[in-house]
Amino acid sequence: MASLNKVFLMGNMTRDPELRYMQNGKALVSFGLAVSRSWTSPEGEKKEDVCFVDISMFGKRAEIISEYFSKGSPIFIEGRLQFRQWETKEGQKRNALRVVADDFQFIGQTKKQGGSHGATREDAGTTPKDVNEEEIPF
Repeated sequence: MASLNKVFLMGNMTRDPELRYMQNGKALVSFGLAVSRSWTSPEGEKKEDVCFVDISMFGKRAEIISEYFSKGSPIFIEGRLQFRQWETKEGQKRNALRVVADDFQFIGQTKKQGGSHGATREDAGTTPKDVNEEEIPF
């Protein structure tokens, strides 16, 4: 059976990026992304739907995002879906779906007003594959 887990999203950050460092020293950034879609109903009424997505990214790219982006910043993300299930201390079952970003592109002004920049995989250093996903705080 063929399988593909690839996500491309472009939207605006819903909160400032939160940068943390895991026990192994790897940088981890988390932020929310709002992605919208507009359409016209059969009756001619303009409609809009917004989807809110949790994003995580690792390594040098995580540090770059933390430095140059803030709430409201537009960003293009390339990554994969990750589904996690866990049980709380009270015994309640929880689950969440998020995007683990592998790459990104600047698509607007940054909080440092540096204009349009790009980060390549070569610039970024550590890839998400270097991180043990069991260490990731969800």
